[in-house]
Amino acid sequence: MNMQALLAKKLFRRFEGPPFEVEICGESFTVGDGPPRFKMVLKKPIPYSDIIKSPTLALGEAYMRGDLEVEGELYSALDEFFKCSGVFTEDTEALKDLLCTPTDAETQRREVCSHYDLGNDFYSLWLGETMNYSCAYFENSGDSLDTAQRNKNRYILKKLNLKPGMTLLDIGCGWGSLIADAAQTFGATCVGITLSEEQYKGCKALFEKKGICGMAEVHRMDYRELKSLGRQFDRIVSVGMLEHVGRPNYPLFMDNVSSAVKKGGLVLLHYISSLTESPGDAWIKKYIFPGGVIPSLREIIHLSSERDLRVLDVESLRRHYVRTLLCWRDGFEKHIQKIAPRFGEKFVRMWRLYLCACAAGFNNGIVDLHQVLFSSGINNDLPMTRKYLYT
Repeated sequence: MNMQALLAKKLFRRFEGPPFEVEICGESFTVGDGPPRFKMVLKKPIPYSDIIKSPTLALGEAYMRGDLEVEGELYSALDEFFKCSGVFTEDTEALKDLLCTPTDAETQRREVCSHYDLGNDFYSLWLGETMNYSCAYFENSGDSLDTAQRNKNRYILKKLNLKPGMTLLDIGCGWGSLIADAAQTFGATCVGITLSEEQYKGCKALFEKKGICGMAEVHRMDYRELKSLGRQFDRIVSVGMLEHVGRPNYPLFMDNVSSAVKKGGLVLLHYISSLTESPGDAWIKKYIFPGGVIPSLREIIHLSSERDLRVLDVESLRRHYVRTLLCWRDGFEKHIQKIAPRFGEKFVRMWRLYLCACAAGFNNGIVDLHQVLFSSGINNDLPMTRKYLYT
């Protein structure tokens, strides 16, 4: 057995989960006991030092280059592989420049736009009709992605107990689907903010198409600038935006939220969460979400209590995100022939890995998705039971 295969065998010996086969430069071995569940084929060896520094970065880059192939369905293989993810650690000191990027407004604007400004035509291929780039809500087993995204919008707005004539602020409003539903179906007056130029243009086009420009507006601005609006809102929602704030800025974000909501008003944060306070995954931060950090549930709860934002409801939608991501994966694969000529094969492999790895990460509880509902101070006007959420 060649030296690279010997080193890989030493590394993978740490695994105590499902058995799998590894082939390196034509030489194979099995990790674990029993028939292999999947097979990893390394066409070129990966330096052992790279794997020790960051297994996900080293293996992810090898997959992007085509040096690593997975025989079988990628999501299923990753789902099995991630059952043992705890055996690998990253050299956070060696990765500190990647894991701990600056959190000033301009840096974060560039980081956010690098992902969301890939083009509305790209995202429209696989996000579905609603252009909703966040966890859907599958009320029934047969729900399509579009149905589940509409379910999610309605569920959030019901949690907020939104009523006609109320004002709603959406921090990180995406392409405006939630705002459109709030204005059209619930009769609210809405304001959305985003850093993305593409999302800003998408919102404007959507509001014009639906004829709700008198009830819905969008601003291309940072959450740090909320005071410039000179307004307070009955309701505030933020879906999938907190992950871009960065741990040093969580107090600043919560300060801006608490100052923008009326006393007795409600705030709902919908965000990917982690069990502990981690700096994040090196591959994801380098290639998918530069500067992204996943908050833990407990640190957000702690910060909210210091600002008299009182927790009313906490719900995990982790399994809904598994299904959402697999729907996105299917939509992405369906349109490969349109995507590959524009972005190239490396991008296709990167995005495929991103969608499948995230689905496997949620399925294994490496990450979670929480909706947390707060009131600003005391609110005694909400229904006493949850029945209003399901009618």
